[in-house]
Amino acid sequence: MHSKSVPIRTRFAPSPTGFLHIGGARTALFCQLAARATGGEFVLRIEDTDRERSTQASVQAILDGMAWLGLDYDEGPYYQSERRERYQEAVGRLLEAGLAYRCYCSRERLEGLREAAMAAGEKPRYDGYCRDRSDRPEGIEPVIRFRNPLSGSVAFEDRVRGRIEVENAELDDLVIVRADGTPTYNFAVVVDDIDMRINLVIRGDDHINNTPRQINIYRALGAEPPEFAHVPMILGDDGQRLSKRHGAVGVMAWRELGYLPDAMINYLARLGWSYGDQEVFSRQELIDLFRIEDVNRKASRFDTEKLKWLNQHYLREGDRDQALAELLWHMEQAGFNPASGPEPSRLLGVQAERFDTLTELVEQSRSFYQDFDDFEPGAAKKHLRPVAAAALTGLAERLAEVDEWEPDALQRAIQETADALGIGFGKIGMPLRVALTGHGQSPAINQTLWLVGRERSLARIEHALDWIAARTAAGA
Repeated sequence: MHSKSVPIRTRFAPSPTGFLHIGGARTALFCQLAARATGGEFVLRIEDTDRERSTQASVQAILDGMAWLGLDYDEGPYYQSERRERYQEAVGRLLEAGLAYRCYCSRERLEGLREAAMAAGEKPRYDGYCRDRSDRPEGIEPVIRFRNPLSGSVAFEDRVRGRIEVENAELDDLVIVRADGTPTYNFAVVVDDIDMRINLVIRGDDHINNTPRQINIYRALGAEPPEFAHVPMILGDDGQRLSKRHGAVGVMAWRELGYLPDAMINYLARLGWSYGDQEVFSRQELIDLFRIEDVNRKASRFDTEKLKWLNQHYLREGDRDQALAELLWHMEQAGFNPASGPEPSRLLGVQAERFDTLTELVEQSRSFYQDFDDFEPGAAKKHLRPVAAAALTGLAERLAEVDEWEPDALQRAIQETADALGIGFGKIGMPLRVALTGHGQSPAINQTLWLVGRERSLARIEHALDWIAARTAAGA
C-alpha cells in the first residue's frame, strides 16, 4: 500500500459528454490532493472514445471548470481519440496470445440471451458462444471480446472500501473493441493507465463492478494493476443521487450563483473526507492532511447551506485577489462597469460581510455604479416624507463642505446634522438611505455615502428633495 513516502501517480479521466459536474470535480480534487500529498503527479485524460456523445464544447467545459477551481494538473490533457493505433496494437497482442477473440453474434441473439436471463431472474451475461469459434462468417464485422478466466477469483485491496473479491465465474467475456474498431471504456482505460504509469486509480464507486474485469485485462497485457480507491457517490439533500433535478450540479453553474473557487474546493474536500472537527481548510492544509484512506465509505449529502456558510467565510477572510477577480466577473455579467463607481476592493471590504454570494452582493450594489430614476415605491412612501426634507437639506449643506470624503468624517456630518436639528440619528438615516440607493437596503449609512461618492450623493439627495417637493405639491 502506498504511504506518504511513495509518490502517487494518478489521473482524472472524464468523458466529454457534458459539463464538469460536482462528483467529477470532487474526484479530480481527491486525485490532485493524493498526488500533491506524496510529491507525485496528477494526469488529466479526456476519455472521448464515444464519438457520438463526445463534443469539443464539453471538453472545453471540463477544462474551464478545472481551471476555475484551480485544479491544475502535471500532465495532459491526453485524448483517447488520438491513441487508436495504440489500442489496436494492444488488442492485436491479446488476439495473438489467444486472450481475446472475435465474436460474430447478432444483436438479436444477444438480446435473446439477455431476455432469457432476466426471465430466469439471473444476471444477463454472454454465454461464450464464439469463444472457441474458428470460422469467420462473411459480411459481418465482429466485435472483439476479452477471454476472461473461467475459474479462480479477482481480489484487490480498495483503499477506501477495503478488500473486494469477485469470482471469475461471475464475469463474462466483455467486448473490448466494437464492430467499428473503437475500443470500449474497460479496455482503453487499462491500456492508458499502463502507458501513463498510473499507480493509484481514484474514481466513483459506480465503477467497482468494472474493476475486477480491468484487473484481468491488466494481467493479460502483462502489467501489474494499479491500486484502486472507489469514492462514494454524492446525494442531494433529499437522499437521492445528485442529478439535474437538484439544480446546479455543474461546477460553472456554481460560479454563476456567486460562489468562490476556494469555497467550492473546501466544500468538495469535506464531502466524504474529514480531519477531526475542522471545517475550514486552506489548499495547503488539504495537501498536508489528505489521505485517501480517510475518505468515508458512505455517500455524502450535498448541503447548500453549509456551502453558503463557507462562501461567506471566504468572502470575508479568504484570498482577496481571488474574491476581487470573481467580483469583477460578476459585475460584468450583471452589466455594469466597475470604473463607474467605487473601487471594487472598497465595495468588497464593505459588502462582503452582508451577503453569502457574490451574485447577491453585486445585485445589491447596483446603485453604487448605476444611476436610477425611480425610488422603490414602498421605501419612498415610508421614508421620503415632507418631515425628512429639512434633515436632508441640512445634511446636504454639511456634506458639501466635508474635506475628506471618508466614513468617519461622513459619520460626523450626519451626527452634527441630527444634533443641530434635535432629532435622532435614525430620522436622517433611513431617508438618506432611500435617497442614495433608491431602496431601503444598504450598508451602514456612512459607508453607503462613501461608496456612492461626493458628487453622486449630493445629486441624489437633491433628486430626493425634488421628489418630496413634487409629492407635497400634489397633496400626496
